[in-house]
Amino acid sequence: MLTDLHITIIGGDARQIEVIRKLDEKDAMVTLIGFDNLDHGFTGAVKKRIEEIQFETVDAIMLPVSGTSESGEVETTFSNELITLTEEMLMQTPEHCVVFTGISNEYLVQITKKADRKLVKLLERDDVAIYNSIPTVEGTIMMAIQHTDITIHSSETLVLGFGRTGMSVARAFDALGAKVKVGTIKSPDMARITEMKLTPFNLNELQHAVIDADIIINTIPAPILKANIIAKMPSNTLIIDLASKPGGTDFRYAEKRGIKALLAPGLPGIVAPKTAGKIIANVLIKQLDDLKRA
Repeated sequence: MLTDLHITIIGGDARQIEVIRKLDEKDAMVTLIGFDNLDHGFTGAVKKRIEEIQFETVDAIMLPVSGTSESGEVETTFSNELITLTEEMLMQTPEHCVVFTGISNEYLVQITKKADRKLVKLLERDDVAIYNSIPTVEGTIMMAIQHTDITIHSSETLVLGFGRTGMSVARAFDALGAKVKVGTIKSPDMARITEMKLTPFNLNELQHAVIDADIIINTIPAPILKANIIAKMPSNTLIIDLASKPGGTDFRYAEKRGIKALLAPGLPGIVAPKTAGKIIANVLIKQLDDLKRA
């Protein structure tokens, strides 16, 4: 149980509802900031404005999966209020206070470092990333069906990157009968791709690999689908970019060429927010249990 532990949840989307529900079950004291438009029946949760928070009583802060902007603004689905997390707020928290986020950026890293508070990036954990790959794959399949006029079966599908998401996407599209080629630069990945009876290729040869691609799924958070690569694609190629913003695609040039390119980070929160919320909540509870015992 998390009795007497004060958790402040700042902003977020439907995934946070599952987090709130789990914390309520565990008897935590929960303060909600940026949820004024949310009707809820959580007995242990209280809505407040950020100016009303006594940060010296806060044991943990939960941010949205997206963290903050580079100016500290926090996204929220359930409020029109502009919410900003500052270094000064963190300085008021107890030394043991932990800041949880999905992903981070330089702003968030710097303010937690200056305040000497621990920052936990949940989406960088292997367990969260692997669990999240399941709704990500389902959402990618949905997008491929919606935005093409061909079947996934027998399609020429390229998956760029062979991390936790790339591996799951490649396996799923192969299971649906696609002709899957996977791009990587790592020799061990080449071996694993071959062992999975997929076709590996070196990303240095991407210009040649895209020539007959029907669907390209990018998981690499770096500019990889540049104009010179997109210029080699058939005009009916569909690009689904799963990398975190701003993605790895030159979207301007893709539009100029008439190629449909979709930026789709955070698919779990879009296609399966309840499942995605439970994934985050379960890991968060374990972290908070450790904090309470410390």
